[in-house]
Amino acid sequence: MFKMKNFNLALATLIAATVFSGCTLSKMIKLAADQELTVNPNPLELHGGNVPHTVSAVLPPKMLPTGKVYTIKTFYQYGDKEIEVGEIEFKADDFPNSSSTTSRKSAEFSFPYSSDMSPGKLMVQGIAKDPRNGKEATSAKLEKAVGIISTSSAVKSIFVSAYADHGYNDKEELEPTNINFYFQQGSSVLSPSISTDGTSNSAKQKNLAAFIAEKNVTRTVSITGTHSPEGSERINGDLSKDRADRIEKYYRQQMNRYNYKGIADSIKFIIKPVVEDWNAFRNALKTYEGISDDDKQAYFRVLDGSGSFEDKEKSLQKLASYKKVFNDIYPGLRTAKTEILTVIVKKSPASISVLAKQIVDGQVKEDTLSMAEFLYAAAKTPSLSEKAAIYSAATKRDGNWVAHNNLAATYLDMARTDADNRQKLIQDALTQLEIAAKKKDAPEVNANFATAYLMQGEKDKAYDALTKAEAGASNDLKSDINAMKGVVEIKNGKYDQAKASFASARNSDITNFNRGLANLLTDDYMGARNAFQSGIGGSIDADCYYYMAVAAARSKNATEVIQNLKEAISRDASLKEKAMNDFEFVNFADALAQAVR
Repeated sequence: MFKMKNFNLALATLIAATVFSGCTLSKMIKLAADQELTVNPNPLELHGGNVPHTVSAVLPPKMLPTGKVYTIKTFYQYGDKEIEVGEIEFKADDFPNSSSTTSRKSAEFSFPYSSDMSPGKLMVQGIAKDPRNGKEATSAKLEKAVGIISTSSAVKSIFVSAYADHGYNDKEELEPTNINFYFQQGSSVLSPSISTDGTSNSAKQKNLAAFIAEKNVTRTVSITGTHSPEGSERINGDLSKDRADRIEKYYRQQMNRYNYKGIADSIKFIIKPVVEDWNAFRNALKTYEGISDDDKQAYFRVLDGSGSFEDKEKSLQKLASYKKVFNDIYPGLRTAKTEILTVIVKKSPASISVLAKQIVDGQVKEDTLSMAEFLYAAAKTPSLSEKAAIYSAATKRDGNWVAHNNLAATYLDMARTDADNRQKLIQDALTQLEIAAKKKDAPEVNANFATAYLMQGEKDKAYDALTKAEAGASNDLKSDINAMKGVVEIKNGKYDQAKASFASARNSDITNFNRGLANLLTDDYMGARNAFQSGIGGSIDADCYYYMAVAAARSKNATEVIQNLKEAISRDASLKEKAMNDFEFVNFADALAQAVR
């Protein structure tokens, strides 16, 4: 009887506790109506592929009875889907003064973004729980934020197809031909028998005559007349010029002989007499082996000392080795040095193009063109399929890294417009780049790796490749690399870095738009407006005006919101619906109505 009485008492106590607990939980849920819940930002915003936000809660006094737990769960609902985002848990034990004061707590949450998530709603739900018996009470779900601002997703992709230089100079190139004539001391008569450098003037005249007879396309004939330092040469001030004039006269005689009518006037003769100049003597003395280094230094001390040209010559004559130097070096200073610049004969671009196609088709031997000419032909054809064929043939010819890299760049260009074969083309490009990288770790190769990775959506690998490509890149390529880096940085939510990257990128309508977006996302609204304006005049005018309206909305300028939205919609009617659903304009209902009507 006693045991039954105790059991009944315990059961009654449990029932009473359970009923009391249920009442307490219900009361907690009722008090939750007075809780303060804020979400920042509101509307939510997309950054770096995710939607980060902070939820802050303030519970009223008496809402956390001893031993109880209150949890705020957050959800994002869109369409017929719902995802759990996170929760904030309040334990009564952590808030000992909750009976008389408010209880505060906040948490940072994030969820991955997909384009079908807007419009949508961030919902919260309160759950009161008694951990001792597991009982809980749940509030209705409440809407705390509506929509997601996805402005950062407007960044426009930039893909760089980095072609390495083909190595062929298609501009006019000049080739020098040098002939030095020598003269007797004090004379400007061209003696046929003089052979100061081992070849007689007579032989040189014959060689020059044969050269002129070939009628090479000649731009200039520069003749530098000189004299040796001794008095008999020095005092004749016209000797250097007379020697140069003598060679010019002979050259013109030969042009007359070989009928240069209509050609001679296009050749420029440059006569350069050198008088009282020690440079030629210095250079000859440096390489002269007929005297010791100590003896040479004696000459240099005289030349570097004070005094006139004549004074220095007289001092040289007093040196012990002067006679030997006079006999060995001075004759070589009595010259008329002749340099003839002729145009290097090259194949025409048209003939190079034809021959390249014939090589690809196996109609002519591959060595009909040099590798540089072959790669030049590929660079100049506008047809991507022809480029690919030539570069592919070039890779088989000698494994040139440029050929592999440029074939990869061509595949990447093809991938941009060929959606059906895009993934295969990207993979083919990566294969060629791997081969090229083994041959040379060039900036162009790494830039193309970055493009391929970015096309595959591998942002981190693309960014690493871009960073590597910067080292040693030309200014133009480095500028393009910065433009690509800026795109990846915006996609990753690194807006300050993107702003810096775009500052070093060369202008284009796409780059200017992305630069404006980076400014907009860093709250530089004037900079955004200026950059978007710079993008106007190309293919993306409507987008530039649209995001100028966004910048105006963020800077609370209703007038410019209306003006820019009207300009945008006039160029692209589909932007009307976009604007009406864009939470950037949630506080500009009147302005939006004026802009879209």
